[in-house]
Amino acid sequence: MESCIKVRMSSGDAHYGGNLVDGAKILALFGDVATELLMKSDGDEGLFRAYESVEFLAPVYSGDFIEAYGKIISIGNTSRKMYFEARKVASQRHEISDSAGDFLEKPIIVCTAVGTCVVPKDKQR
Repeated sequence: MESCIKVRMSSGDAHYGGNLVDGAKILALFGDVATELLMKSDGDEGLFRAYESVEFLAPVYSGDFIEAYGKIISIGNTSRKMYFEARKVASQRHEISDSAGDFLEKPIIVCTAVGTCVVPKDKQR
């Protein structure tokens, strides 16, 4: 089972100098993807229990378009282990003009993670 959402990072998402977006914003996107996956698989939003790995691989800036992708890789009694990947698919081109932007020929993987969510038995349907 897979899920993917696409969002544009706004100036409000920029947390550091140079309009750099905080990595926590990417993890929040993974949380949204996990919620969708759990609703598809169990009919319930479930709860995020833990990440076992998170790797930030490339910077994300305000104006970037990010695809947050996830899939369930194993299913336990109440646990659902998931793989997540965030890809930059478009970015602004400030060196051209303040409103220029390009879709990338090849997406840039900006973050990967593996995490576990839980759906209590009495909530599964």
